[in-house]
Amino acid sequence: MKNVNLWMAIVALLVASSVFSNHGYADINPADIAAVWLADEGSGKTLDDSEGQGINGTINGAKWVNGIRGKALQYDGKSAHVFIPDSAHINTGGPYTNRTIMALFNCDDVSIKDPKQTIFEEGGRTRGIVIYVHEGNLYVGAWNRAEYNWDGAWLSTPIESGRWYYVALVLRDVKDKVEKDKFEMWLDGELIAKAPGGQLHGHSNDNAIGGVIENTVFHDEDGSGNGHYFGGIIDEVRLYNASLTQDDLDAIWGNLLPVEPVGRLTTLWAKVKE
Repeated sequence: MKNVNLWMAIVALLVASSVFSNHGYADINPADIAAVWLADEGSGKTLDDSEGQGINGTINGAKWVNGIRGKALQYDGKSAHVFIPDSAHINTGGPYTNRTIMALFNCDDVSIKDPKQTIFEEGGRTRGIVIYVHEGNLYVGAWNRAEYNWDGAWLSTPIESGRWYYVALVLRDVKDKVEKDKFEMWLDGELIAKAPGGQLHGHSNDNAIGGVIENTVFHDEDGSGNGHYFGGIIDEVRLYNASLTQDDLDAIWGNLLPVEPVGRLTTLWAKVKE
């Protein structure tokens, strides 16, 4: 009985540690960090890339507010956005065979149908990536309609208004052809779905946080011209030319949001027995 109680105590400590500990940052090759926009400046018109390749954004109408970690930017859903300049680390280089884009956000009203509410986008109609909210769902999408004719994939999951989430879009070890389960959607550190995917060749259309600049492609239409602005708060956006794992995601943001320990109890118990 004493041994059983000891093992139960160890499991409880592991669960508490997984929920409440400060994980720190993932061990990622600095060369693979394209940009990290923490939005902690608190003032000014520039969104600094604090950990990547120095790709600073230009703030257009977004307001500084308190975020879930430090400062953040609030977007009005009408015209506010951050313009992200072209860079070989994001869109004008390539082909990109591994990519992770992460965003920490809180949407005011997820039920809005038109326009879509764009959290992040890069590229245009031919090649690109987009993360957005539409009619109660969060979407991630990617496509490469030249070279090898990847028409694209869009994955989605329901979300709620006024709640913090962190989303991750991953292209994992992709090639110059469409292959099964290469495109992934993650939400709050959990894998939501996979879809066929391929590598992304260079794409020169503009990039933005909080809206669409030039063009993009949504699950049901092409998004032409500027627009599709986000309403709510975006705290951080991270872009890596690497395919992050669940442990990586947990290390970066795993301590920010409430999590239920039950779902990972089996894994924790296996670690205890080892």
